[in-house]
Amino acid sequence: MAARAIASMSVCLLLFTAMVVEGVPTKQKKVKCQDKTYPECYHVDLYCPTSCPRDCIPDCATCQPVCTVPAPPPPPAPTVPTPSPPPPPASTTSPPPPPPPPKYSPPPPPPPKRSPPPQISLSPPPPPPTVRTPPPPSPATTTSPPPSLFSPPPPPTSESAPKKVKCPLKNYQFCYGIEHSCPAGCPDQCQVDCVTCSPVCDCNRPGAVCQDPRFVGGDGIAFYFHGQKERDFCIVSDSNLHINAHFIGKRNENMKRDFTWVQSLGILFDNHKLFVGARKTSTWDDSVDRLSLAFDGEPVYVLDGEGTKWQSMTSPNVSITRTRDANSVQIDVHGNFEIKATVVPITEKDSRIHNYGITQEDCFAHLDLGFKFYTLSGEVNGVLGQTYAGSYVSKVNMGVAMPVLGGQKEFSSSNLFATDCAVARFTGQFAEGHSYENLDYSNYLSCGSGIDGRGVVCKR
Repeated sequence: MAARAIASMSVCLLLFTAMVVEGVPTKQKKVKCQDKTYPECYHVDLYCPTSCPRDCIPDCATCQPVCTVPAPPPPPAPTVPTPSPPPPPASTTSPPPPPPPPKYSPPPPPPPKRSPPPQISLSPPPPPPTVRTPPPPSPATTTSPPPSLFSPPPPPTSESAPKKVKCPLKNYQFCYGIEHSCPAGCPDQCQVDCVTCSPVCDCNRPGAVCQDPRFVGGDGIAFYFHGQKERDFCIVSDSNLHINAHFIGKRNENMKRDFTWVQSLGILFDNHKLFVGARKTSTWDDSVDRLSLAFDGEPVYVLDGEGTKWQSMTSPNVSITRTRDANSVQIDVHGNFEIKATVVPITEKDSRIHNYGITQEDCFAHLDLGFKFYTLSGEVNGVLGQTYAGSYVSKVNMGVAMPVLGGQKEFSSSNLFATDCAVARFTGQFAEGHSYENLDYSNYLSCGSGIDGRGVVCKR
């Protein structure tokens, strides 16, 4: 008796242990994005979904954990044998064999194969038949479940393919004509650096002004100039070129400065005035053009479509060409300068990451800019212009994550087309002895480290 009692207790204990173990939820695995090209997701803790608590990987592009393919397949296999136990007890219902055949008639193949064994009597309960039908065509059933299990992961791959770019300079024979894909950080805004024969984001090239505004000087060093919202600042001033930028922004209560972006440019050269701006908008749509252009006080309308071009009737050396169907143009003033301007919004993701506090009332559409200068003198000045001066020595502190350049007072202008900033050089005529005439700085920079990013020192 004692042995029997001990045996029964052992069985009960094993059953209890199995139930407890089965009921304990599996702890979700923590994963992290290791790709530094996604700063907003890099090293952020992500937890595997409950559908695959221990088998997932981080998708850096969407900053979401994604189930891996190998893990899910095992579960379907064990579920097939589970219905097999019920048939023995259900054999009591075997006496009425006539009724089952009509209910099994819809699927023709199964009835003839199931008729010999009495287990067909299990057909009355709907669930068992649906589970038992897969075994005969094993290959087909094993492939059908996975698609339903893995349908969620595909959406992240629906992103558009990155833009293809080539080196346009024939004198770089080792690189000319070779096709490159834009980096993940700028899938549709990049150019090929023919010297290194690699694609570089437009906002990382010398002469770029993007984001909250981040400048890349003629020396290749990046820095920030925050300015002040609803104010105008002189960013380039030389004898025959003066460019002011109008800043828009939003005050963060937890900071002592405004978040600012470049909303428009006032450009003076010869006796002309050129305006480039981003229209205010609440809901952003890439297909709706938000560019505003004017030349000598008259609105400029460029036909829709990439490649369409407007040319001044009074000054044929001035042209504006669309580089995309909407919101992006290239302005050329032959022999003086070239500007690439693209209207972009502050996205919800940007606002969340940087704590901008952007609302649906205004997405703060602003300009991402790229400058090339061909006739600057050694005395050029301005927030960006000073970095092209002959005697310029960078004042940027490269030991901090966000090097900031000051000088609001000396670069402040009274209005968008004023030339009254403290460092103004504009006369409306080219000065004699231009030290960098017809020079495109972006193609004549030599970077000692051979890499991009903060801390790279380049020389002309």
